[in-house]
Order: sequence, then structure tokens, then C-alpha cells
Amino acid sequence: MIKGQKVGNIAVIGERELVLGFRLVGVENSFIAEKEKGVEMLQGMMQEKKFSLIMVSESIKPYMDQRTLRSIDVSTDPVVVFIPLPGGQDLESVNDLAKRILGVEIGR
Repeated sequence: MIKGQKVGNIAVIGERELVLGFRLVGVENSFIAEKEKGVEMLQGMMQEKKFSLIMVSESIKPYMDQRTLRSIDVSTDPVVVFIPLPGGQDLESVNDLAKRILGVEIGR
């Protein structure tokens, strides 16, 4: 590790099934929260800056106001990624994610 470099922590917020899956693969900071409770938890984590990557269930997104969604779109510390529900239609492509997070287009 380079001196002064921040070690990234990962967190997951979502339904029980999603969280248990991430816990099984070793993501310790996995929290069961849905709807408004999930939004509150995400907002708190974004303000704390304890995590460098926060993965959030796509099902929580409809409970977010425009201000929260805009802050997620421009946030790089932490990076927030929505995890689609199985069978869901709203999957963010790798290209869209790179454009949102890094400001670059890939694969075109």
C-alpha cells in the first residue's frame, strides 16, 4: 500500500437474499434494509465516507428522491452501484457505469 492511500471497504445494502449471498462470499459489511430504511442507510454511509464502494439493491432506487439520485450519479467517493434484481430489466451496462463513474466511454 502506498503511504496515505485509502484502503477501500465494500458495503452491500438490500434484501435478505442479496445480503446473505454477499456474506457467503466474504463481504462482511452487508446490511439487510429495504425501501426507505435502505435509502437512509445509504445516505448515512455516503456521508461517513467509510466505504469506497456501496452496492445497493435496485429495489431501493424508487424510494430515492431526485437529490439523492443526483448525488449518487456524481459521487466517486464512495462509488455507488445498483445491483439488479434477478429477472429485472434495468441493468446498467459496463459502458454506462464507466461513463458515469470515470467519465469515459469504453467499447465504442
